[in-house]
Parts: sequence; structure tokens; C-alpha cells
Amino acid sequence: MPKGPIRVGIVGVGKFARDHHIPSIRANPDFQLVAACSLRARVEGVRNFTSMDEMLAQAGDLDALTVCTPPQIHYEMAKSALTHGKHVLLEKPPCASLSQLDHLIHLAGAGGLSLYQIWHSQHAPGVAPALELLKQRTLRRVRVTWKEDVRIWHPGQTWIWQPGGFGVLDAGINALSILTRLIEEAIFPVSSVLYLPSNRETPIAANVVLQTASGSEIQVEFDFRHTGTQTWDIDFDTDQGPLKLSAGGSHLTVGDSPLPHHPENLRSEYVSIYEHFAQLVGRRRSEVDARPLQLAADIFLLGKRVSVAPFVESSP
Repeated sequence: MPKGPIRVGIVGVGKFARDHHIPSIRANPDFQLVAACSLRARVEGVRNFTSMDEMLAQAGDLDALTVCTPPQIHYEMAKSALTHGKHVLLEKPPCASLSQLDHLIHLAGAGGLSLYQIWHSQHAPGVAPALELLKQRTLRRVRVTWKEDVRIWHPGQTWIWQPGGFGVLDAGINALSILTRLIEEAIFPVSSVLYLPSNRETPIAANVVLQTASGSEIQVEFDFRHTGTQTWDIDFDTDQGPLKLSAGGSHLTVGDSPLPHHPENLRSEYVSIYEHFAQLVGRRRSEVDARPLQLAADIFLLGKRVSVAPFVESSP
């Protein structure tokens, strides 16, 4: 652990960074936010730069970097940080390809640095108690319903529709990360249908069938076209009755009864993430879970492409 707080810079200052990363960094005494890098945005009270090269050259006191850019440039940002001896917290989706992520793991190991590749939904309050219950049960089947309005959650974010931007899998990979956290055995895609707007390069919706190694089926529906109540649910059918994670993993229902949350589970996902990052930096250890990215890659690899109506962004 560096003497005193871990001096961290943030790369990519969008809404997600402002809403989640910056408050969590500033609330944690193990960290000190000292720099930010963005083409257009600025963070008050820290040194601001418009390029990674400039920040790494002029902010030599940095211990770690948080990378919150679009996934297409995650690899270059993280690689530059690691080669300059900085620990890295990497937002999801971690990279545009599995081979890029694998190289980052190698760089962190070679440099004795911490690479913490996060899946924030794994820290949702309902996930840990769901894991304990599933350990005592036999899984029969699962249904994932992940439907949201892209105009609300990704307004003006053209990168999501470009190659490497994941499209609806940018949100859907959160559900995949919960599945890989809760299901220890291997999970494989069986079939995948990707619905691509005729004017975009990534899918706006997807219907996927996954299967566990023991044969449990997982039906998955992702949709960015959904209006009204936003839905992020995972229903588990087990030998002892149903479990349901809703609101992106925030709420757990056992049978017909919502499970009371333990007080420590009420902490925000990112507070938990930065607490763990501090521990990893102190031990100079990395933590990377490539399984959700691997599942997403397999879904694209197996996917039957279906052209649908063009997507035109406008107010919902």
C-alpha cells in the first residue's frame, strides 16, 4: 500500500463517473482523487488533462487510474497506465476483445500491479444472499429479462452502436456477470438471435439460450427498445422453489417473500468496489473475471443477425 491515501486519476468523465466513481473515491479515506482526463469535461478540485499521455507525463504522483471510457479504448488506456507502473480499476465491459483483456492481465502480473476489472452488478445487495441460497439448492432453469430504454440510459452515446460498443450487450453483460457470480459451473450459449437496426452496427435486442454444464437451461431476453417500467430481473427455478433477483440484483425474493437485506448489503455497489480495490492495491494483487465477456463474445459468435427498423434517437 502506498504511504498515505492511494492517489488516483480518473480517465473518462461522463455521467457514470460523476454519479458513481467520483463520489465513491472521495468518500473512501484510502483514496485521494488528484487528476482527471477528458476531452471536454472537467472535475473540480483536481488537475485536469485532455489526454492520457499528458496526464501520465505531468501527474507523476499518481498511484492508480480508474478507466471509465467507452470499451473500444479501454485496452489502450489501461495498457498505458500499467506500462507506467499504475494500478488500474477497469470499468465494464472490460475490453473490446478477450485477447486485449488477456494481455492486460499479463502486463499487470509482469509489473507486480493490481488490475481490478469490475462488474458492478455483482456487488448489488441481493446477489450475495442469493449466492448463499443457491449453494443449498439444485438449479433447474433460469430466465433473464433485461429490458430498458436506451434513450434514457445511453442518451447520445454513439459509441454503443459502433463495433466494439456491444449494443444491448453493454447492459446485458451486467446480467451475465450476475449469472457467472451465482453459477459456478460452466455456462455455454446454445443459440443467439441478434436484432440489429438497419442503420446501426450493434444489436438493439437479443434472444439467447444458455445452458449450464449439467443441463439447466437459461432463457435470456435483452431489449433496448423497452418503454415504461424498466426491467432487470433474473428468475431462478430450484428444487426448493423460486428465487427472484430484481432491479438489477438489488432485491431478492424467496418464493413470495422479499428477503430482508442485511445492513451491510445496503452500501452502494461502488463503495464496495473501491473498498475492495484498496485491498487489492495493498496486496498488489489483481482480480479479473473474464467469464461475462467470454459469454458476450460467444453470443456474438453464434448470433443469427436479423435486421430490424432503424433506430432514431429522440425523446422517449
